Amino acid sequence: MKPKEIIRVRDVMRPEIDIIDGMTTISNALAQMKNLKNKMLIVDKRHKDDEYGVVRMSDIAYYVLAQDKSPDRVNVYEIMDKPAMTVNASMDIRYCARLFERFKLSRAPVVDEGKLVGVVSLTRMVLQGIRK
Repeated sequence: MKPKEIIRVRDVMRPEIDIIDGMTTISNALAQMKNLKNKMLIVDKRHKDDEYGVVRMSDIAYYVLAQDKSPDRVNVYEIMDKPAMTVNASMDIRYCARLFERFKLSRAPVVDEGKLVGVVSLTRMVLQGIRK
């Protein structure tokens, strides 16, 4: 019997990284998300010892829309998740999917040797990772 091929996060991730500054307003972040057709933006580090953050469409729904706040008056840093949970590019997607399930994630930044290299989502893992 042939051993099962391991599919790694790097094989299914999206290498394009959409970074935004934490001081950006939610209105501008939404415009960037619409333009990029993306549901998550990575919030840049402020200095070398800082950590990346993330802002997801769901964060905007829960913390701006549901609370009836003006997207022109709320900044990304006020609602982002920081530090962002990242996954290693060499991780087996089966373990990545388990990690996502445990922490109720749908997408996460991907790092390789401490450097940001892409974004992986459950959708990409399922569509590109399940082979017949």
